[in-house]
This record gives sequence, structure tokens and C-alpha cells, in this order.
Amino acid sequence: MTTRVDVAIAGGGIVGLASALKLLERMPGLSVLVLEKEKEVAAHQTGHNSGVIHSGLSYKPGSEKANTCVEGRLLLVDFCRRHGIPHELCGKLVVATSASELPALAELERRAGENGLEGVRALAPAEFRKIEPHAAGLRALHVPATGIVDYRAVSEKLAEVIGSAGGSVWTRARVTALTSTDSGVRLVAGGEEIEAGLAVNCGGLQSDRLAKLDGARPGLRIVPFRGDYHRLVPARAGLVKNLIYPVADPRFPFLGVHFTRRIGGGVEAGPNAVPALAREGYSRTSFDLRDAWDSFTYPGFWRMATRHMGMGLGEIYRSFSKSAFLKALQRLIPDLRAEDLEEGGCGVRAQAMLPDGRLEDDFRIVTHGRAIHVLNAPSPAATASLAIGDRIAARVLAMRS
Repeated sequence: MTTRVDVAIAGGGIVGLASALKLLERMPGLSVLVLEKEKEVAAHQTGHNSGVIHSGLSYKPGSEKANTCVEGRLLLVDFCRRHGIPHELCGKLVVATSASELPALAELERRAGENGLEGVRALAPAEFRKIEPHAAGLRALHVPATGIVDYRAVSEKLAEVIGSAGGSVWTRARVTALTSTDSGVRLVAGGEEIEAGLAVNCGGLQSDRLAKLDGARPGLRIVPFRGDYHRLVPARAGLVKNLIYPVADPRFPFLGVHFTRRIGGGVEAGPNAVPALAREGYSRTSFDLRDAWDSFTYPGFWRMATRHMGMGLGEIYRSFSKSAFLKALQRLIPDLRAEDLEEGGCGVRAQAMLPDGRLEDDFRIVTHGRAIHVLNAPSPAATASLAIGDRIAARVLAMRS
């Protein structure tokens, strides 16, 4: 038997679920089906991140990351308030620990103004230690709009609301075929045939492969980067009141190891960023032959690796050396000791890489036939998810008209 729907969405992470909700809000009565290959939603990037509600501070003014993060933060907080999801806009410090970082800190302050953030202030040490007594540095930005939430809880509520609005979420429904024609899209998921008027690929770590099933040429490849975390032992969690970040290297879309208080309690430290040997592997020893082959046979990977060899080797060393990880964290909190840290979890970031070795810095969403492919939506996509979903819904409705 063939299932027929107006829109099929491949991927039950937060971007796929947010897109489904926004479609149902814009056009009640639309038949929308979300297909998730795992036994539950938010099983990969969404469920393995640090739970930060990003402010939009770091992103290039005018970029989709900046616009959707600022807009999406407001939508996310409103959704959490309406549905009783625990969250907190606790604020963060971005700390410059050397004179060489002060120009970049000033640039962040300028971007805060252009991105419409309110209340961002540059603070001297005596001032920022009133907020984070154990933080060290020359100067810091206080960003009050940053917050914390459990994105798995958000995703579970999104799935519930989708069901209440007449949509469907299928789990254990891996998409193995996706073919776009002039009149619609044929999919096979979990062994079931599906005919959809339109399809949306929100496959995250598998998004480039789903695009290729459709015959699209994405012009990039997903190269996974693993991020390892440590946790502060409960007796020392008081070293961090909320969130403390370093000044990020502007050459990379990673924010550097930092401290994050979790909405459920405790404090995480990390992550680093190292090439992963498995797109969906959440330990240092995870390995998938196909995933590793796809990364290491991609010319862009070696161009990137050659260009940034020193930084890359340092990240790999820090991944396996607790002392190196500790040293990086002590730049922000000198009082931290080795015994204050215990091993935490891992996350994997789906990072789109171009053939010349550049990392795609902004979100990338393309249309092929009757399918929309979300090919790059790493952090801050969880924060921005409802705004991204709005944009995807607008595209879908325009294609239906």
C-alpha cells in the first residue's frame, strides 16, 4: 500500500520537526509526514548538543545564521513558555584572555549591535567577576540574551504538537529512496512506499547522501566533526554560574572549548572539534568505514587539513589528553584542577565542506525538482530551528502555488 501526503520531511531532528510545525501553522489541513530513521526523534545532532540558546552574537551581520538565530531565539523562547518547557535566559560571558584577542572581542561587540542584540556590555575584570567570580581575562562581553534548554525535550514537544495539528511522525522509518519528478516525490522509508507532492530533506548528518538519492549535485560533502565534553564534578560545579566562552577564532565556525551550565543541572566543559570517523558515532573510538572513506577520499578534506594542520593536530591531541583539555579551560578559569573534571559525552556536527577545503559558513538550502534540501544547518540551527522552519514552509507553499 502506498501512503500519499502533501509534504514528506526526511529527518526527525529539530529542524525537520520545526519545519513540519510551521507548515501546519501556515496551512491547516495540509498532510505532513516526518520520517525519522531512529526509534525516537532528536537522536543525533539535536540530542547531543550542549543545550545553549544562542543569542546571535557571533554570526556575520546579514547572514542567514545571524538573521534566523536572532529571530529563532524569540520563537523558541515563546514556544518553551507556551508549552512549559524548562529554559532560562541566564546570559554568558565571552572573555578575552590575551591582548591579541581584544580586537576580535571588539568586533563581537560591533556585531551585537548590528544583529540587534540588546544589553551587551564590555566589562573590565572587576565588573565581570561580579557575574563569574572565578573567570579570568583582560576584558569580557556580557551577553544577557544567551540561555539554556533541553533540545530533546523541545523536539519531543514539537512532535506532540505536530500530531495534535494533524501531522504524523514516523520513527524507525529510514529513507532509502527519494526521487523527485515534475509532479511529486516518491520515497521509500522503513520499507513503505510514500508519494508526496513535495519533500524536504532535513537529514543533517546524512543530508548530502539524501540529496544524491534525489539526483541533486550538492557541490559539497558533509564532513563530521566530533566534539568531546568533560563535566565538572558536582562539588566544583559552583566554579561556573552560567556560561563562559573564549573569543573564538574567526577562521572557523567553532566556538572553542567553553563552560555551559545545563538546564537539568551540572556544568559541561567543551567541546573540542576533531574530524570524526563516524557520522553517528559518539565516542572517541567510533568508526564507520563508509563515513571515514567519504571524508578521507574527498579532496576538500585534505585541502582543509593541509591549510590548518597545526590547529587540527592540536585539537586531536586535546581530544586524547586530559591535561591539554584542562590547560585550555584554565585560560578561562585558572582555579580549575584535573580532579574537577570527569569525562562527559560527545556530539557530532554535520559540517558542509566545499571542494576547495573551505567550511561552508552559512546555512545552505537548495531546491531540486520537487524537493528542498537542507545541506548545511549546524549550530546555531537548534536555536534558529523555528525561523528556519518558517523559511522552509514559505518555500514549500510557494512551490505549491
